[in-house]
Amino acid sequence: MTLTPKQQEIKDRYIAARGSWGAPWDTVLAVDPDFVAAYLDMYQVPWTKNELSDKFKELCYLAWNAAATHLHEPGIRAHMRRAIEFGATPAEIVEVLELAATLGIHTMNIGVPLLVEVLEERGRTGPAPLDARREELKAEFTRVRGYWHDFWNEMLELDPEMFGAYTEFSSVPWRTGALTPAEKELIYISYDIAATHLYVPGTKLHIRNALNHGATVGQILEVMEISSVLGIHAVTVGVPIMVEELSAAGKEVPR
Repeated sequence: MTLTPKQQEIKDRYIAARGSWGAPWDTVLAVDPDFVAAYLDMYQVPWTKNELSDKFKELCYLAWNAAATHLHEPGIRAHMRRAIEFGATPAEIVEVLELAATLGIHTMNIGVPLLVEVLEERGRTGPAPLDARREELKAEFTRVRGYWHDFWNEMLELDPEMFGAYTEFSSVPWRTGALTPAEKELIYISYDIAATHLYVPGTKLHIRNALNHGATVGQILEVMEISSVLGIHAVTVGVPIMVEELSAAGKEVPR
């Protein structure tokens, strides 16, 4: 592909900023170079403000790429590689993945209140007072995780077995982890606020917790900026499919 001066300048800027260049961008650069430039400018916002370290920014990208609501393997690999280049340790990377693995509990966070609503339609009154075992579970969660939120009440009441298992599961990185409490909360925010999840109660909770642990407003905004580029996978996944289909149809592929 012979690039125009404008296309070459955009590609050079992209590689200088991102450290790599993927095949889909050759096609996009041929069809719509202005889009590549605009995307790069948006992507670079948190990299010019630098409220977070380069390593931690890459760990945030890794978190929402690896989260169950996205599971974008090329992004997982690319941002894990960059995090390692910036000095991330195996312990830090594994902890980010452990934190992302807690996303599944939102099934209970959303489902149990819906169950309670239906039970109330059928005459349920309550909640029932907590027995000694449930009080112990609540105290343990509050001690290890450093907070309590009312959306745990109904799960604790109706399913203490699952609540106890989740308390242990989610508490491991809080006992042995390599990230600070504020960093853990920022990781939670990165995938709760991502377009593939948009879990409002969790986002608000973890914003509050992050601030309580010393995170700044600028850091929280930077995490949101990082998560805001998730939509680009419409292009990076879709364009290679377009190239395949054009080739299969005997049509010219932009180069």
